[in-house]
Amino acid sequence: MAGGTVTHVSGNILDHLPPRSILGPFALVTSLFFLWGFAYGLLDVLNAHFQEVLHITKLQSTGLQVAYFGIGYFAFSPVAGEILRRKGYKFTIIMGLCFYSTGAILFWPCAKFSETGNHKAIFGGFVVCTAVIACGLSALETSANSYITVLPGCKPEGAAFRLQFSQSFNGIASFAGPFIASKYFFSGSNANNLNNVQWVYLAVAGMGVTIAIAFAFIKLPETSEAELAEQSRRSAALAGTNDRTAGPFYKQYRVLFGFVAQFLYVGAQVNVATFFINYVYETLAWPKAKASNFLSYSLIIFTVSRFVGTAVLSVVDAELVVGIWASMCCLFSVLVCTLHGSAAMAALMMIFFFEAPLFPCIYVVSTQRMGQHSRRASAILIAAVGGGAVFPPIQGAIADHYGTHRSYGLVAPAFAYIACFGFYLWWHHGGNWRRAADLPDSTPSTPDVERVSDSDLQKGDEKALEDIHVDTMPRRV
Repeated sequence: MAGGTVTHVSGNILDHLPPRSILGPFALVTSLFFLWGFAYGLLDVLNAHFQEVLHITKLQSTGLQVAYFGIGYFAFSPVAGEILRRKGYKFTIIMGLCFYSTGAILFWPCAKFSETGNHKAIFGGFVVCTAVIACGLSALETSANSYITVLPGCKPEGAAFRLQFSQSFNGIASFAGPFIASKYFFSGSNANNLNNVQWVYLAVAGMGVTIAIAFAFIKLPETSEAELAEQSRRSAALAGTNDRTAGPFYKQYRVLFGFVAQFLYVGAQVNVATFFINYVYETLAWPKAKASNFLSYSLIIFTVSRFVGTAVLSVVDAELVVGIWASMCCLFSVLVCTLHGSAAMAALMMIFFFEAPLFPCIYVVSTQRMGQHSRRASAILIAAVGGGAVFPPIQGAIADHYGTHRSYGLVAPAFAYIACFGFYLWWHHGGNWRRAADLPDSTPSTPDVERVSDSDLQKGDEKALEDIHVDTMPRRV
């Protein structure tokens, strides 16, 4: 193992949060996490509701997931990434909010005519609306995740902590969807129609428009790709190593393997939630309204775990968290397939707890310190959300032929790969269980990066280098 400096762990969580000067932009960008959490929470419930009202099979109902994750994320995220590189964060965020609100408004005519038209045609309309919403959300995720990770004025070592904190509000919104659905979609006369769906999505559209207006009037400080590349180059020069981010993007293997891990994670996460109601209905014979409530309870567990993960990441390395938490998900996935009754239900809910911190952790360990490739890496990791389009049809087909209980075996190998990915990075970067929170970093204390000349670097001018921080984490060779 190559040598490196010895560091200590900072116990002050406030050190990882943004400075007061950008708390406003940080809070507004964090509000975007609530938007797509709410949309995702409704998606899983609509899947089961459409099966009942529109008389479609489990496999056909996964068309919503294919549109949401396949068209919106896998296909549109690279486009959003290029727009982000050319136009910046503010433009891309407002564009995403416009797509989001437009798609939500289009739910109204689809729901309005659901009782008079062809059921398959109506479902096709909902699929198109879902795709439009997802295009907006992919633009928001590409922007927001990247912005929180490279937040101006913040240390890169706190990126996992900040993103986990912001993603926690995504969890709060995700359990609100099933609660609303259990009251307005599955109760009384609403159990057999889609009338209330239109009003819920009109409210969603209004929320999107309101936030877009707020972004139009706020100043959003940014760190350019040129500045990120300069920081990466200086860090490598001071550490006496090669700047790997200076090479072409296709040689950034950490991002590429991270893409696979994120692709598998999202596919597994979507499957766990999408067929939750069907699983509970078949395994415990509970009514779907009660099953929807328990989906909400599971998402509350998911949200609590996000905040727990935030605390854990203040002292434990993110790569180690990925390895351990994914291993636990793999274990409980096997138990879900083999147990029955309340024990199976408990195992299923435990997956929600352990999977919660994985998305932001995989994102950060895959994209951190990417220099000039930061925004493109962000787009690739968000495109990996397209895994949610691939897994549900496969599990839906298995569920239709062999039952929902057995279909959950599909997610165990996905979590196994993620665990291996996390453990490998952790071992490769030194195998320290504690997070090196006080490692010197390459982020300036203000949004504007102070330039340092090559001559200063060569002379070792201490004054010129005093604000430059170096990634000196030990590496295994």
